[in-house]
Amino acid sequence: MNPIIGLDVSKGENHDQAFFDKNKPFNKTFRFTHTTEGLLTLLDVLKSLEVESGLRPAIIQEATVHYHLSASGIS
Repeated sequence: MNPIIGLDVSKGENHDQAFFDKNKPFNKTFRFTHTTEGLLTLLDVLKSLEVESGLRPAIIQEATVHYHLSASGIS
């Protein structure tokens, strides 16, 4: 098993999907806003996936505008 969460960044919110493994979705797609409440939603999904899979999920974010750059500005 290779749990993962894919983040699709949009203006003001994310549209996301969690997977137990390749082609094995964990629940339905979900959204969260770029707020504290929204990040708590993401945290809930992360914790649920970790409990169900027994492994800490990886998070992958699409390369959108500047979000994929490191803090130093080097991609």
